[in-house]
Amino acid sequence: MSSVLGFLTNKELVRRLLFTLLIVVLFRVGSHIPVPGVDILRLNSLFDSNNVLGFFNLFSGGGVKRFSVFALGILPYINASIIFQLLVVAVPRLKELQDDGEAGRRELAQYTRYLAVFLSVIQALVMSVGFKGYILPNISLLFFICYSVVILVAGSSLVMWLGELVSEKGIGNGASLLILVGIVSQMPVYFQNTYLFISAGGGILNVLALAAIFLFLISCVVVVQQAQRRVAIGYSRKAGGRVSLSRSYLPFRLIQGGVMPVIFSSAVLQLPFLLSKLSSRFGDFVSNSYRYDSFLYNFLFCFMIFFFSYFYAAITFNPNEIAENLNKHGGFIAGLRPGSETAEFLDSVLSRLTLVGAVLLSLISVVPVVGASLTKVTTFIGLGGTAILIVVGVTMDIVKQVETLSVNRKYENGI
Repeated sequence: MSSVLGFLTNKELVRRLLFTLLIVVLFRVGSHIPVPGVDILRLNSLFDSNNVLGFFNLFSGGGVKRFSVFALGILPYINASIIFQLLVVAVPRLKELQDDGEAGRRELAQYTRYLAVFLSVIQALVMSVGFKGYILPNISLLFFICYSVVILVAGSSLVMWLGELVSEKGIGNGASLLILVGIVSQMPVYFQNTYLFISAGGGILNVLALAAIFLFLISCVVVVQQAQRRVAIGYSRKAGGRVSLSRSYLPFRLIQGGVMPVIFSSAVLQLPFLLSKLSSRFGDFVSNSYRYDSFLYNFLFCFMIFFFSYFYAAITFNPNEIAENLNKHGGFIAGLRPGSETAEFLDSVLSRLTLVGAVLLSLISVVPVVGASLTKVTTFIGLGGTAILIVVGVTMDIVKQVETLSVNRKYENGI
């Protein structure tokens, strides 16, 4: 009871929570407003019979299936963020902006928004042309494409703005939270399909076995997200002619980027699904060889997870800079010389942890597909390890931020 009262009396936390809930409601309302001129019933039948498109629909919270104004969701912004994070490494000017404090980061964020709008124009055009066979007979194709692209781009820009508002004034990372909301909103559909599967004579033991796999994976995700290695750091200080020694720890997360490697990998691998409607040959290839449960898709998914795990670790952790800062403040690692030797040790620790983390992320992403194949329960195809990683990881980040806000309030009040 005391914790509940403490939560309710924390005005900052309550304000942020209510603001976040308001944004979530707006996002869900927009996901149910269809673009005019589309035969929604025929489009729904297409998604019901296609697991690949169903997986793509999952990340939009059902927006693609309804061809809603938010059908593009947050993916254009995520893709733009990926591109700029890659460019920061290769373009010195962008690297200078990133290191130029708050002003430089604001300018870099503005460039990311511009690119997100540009990408949303391309994706809206591809989606509008790809679904041309589902427009109503009395609608001109050219007219439909023109207003559809405008509506989809406006919707994507609005979602991007809503995500930034959540990051600034709400709780959690806005982009990740909107993906979480989209995934959670589709879970009742999976449960309904599972109920129909059991009602039709499907094996309930197989369903329970798959549920046990999911519960085990959720536990694994929690452990992996919280796992860290602590490197012992010693500090020597001179005071009054005497040298005092103290100890601290430098924490290394097992997964340096959290769920971001999974989100980035998923965003990149959605592009072929979007392009598959432009060409019948490419569409056949995607349907036959690039399915969610295919070897090709899962191999590329694991490869992208490894790539983004190492990439994210490289851009968020600089061993040379940390070694230099330790040396400036009198810090040292026992048995290692300050400077390059310390930097090499930190780099080796980070590399080994990133390798283990990438392997675990890949296994968690692939195991549900194998589990569905073994149990013959395909009603959760599309949800899988990717969704579990995102839901659990983002939820844990939100809980940590709530705890941080609560602790900060206690310190402010002198408790």
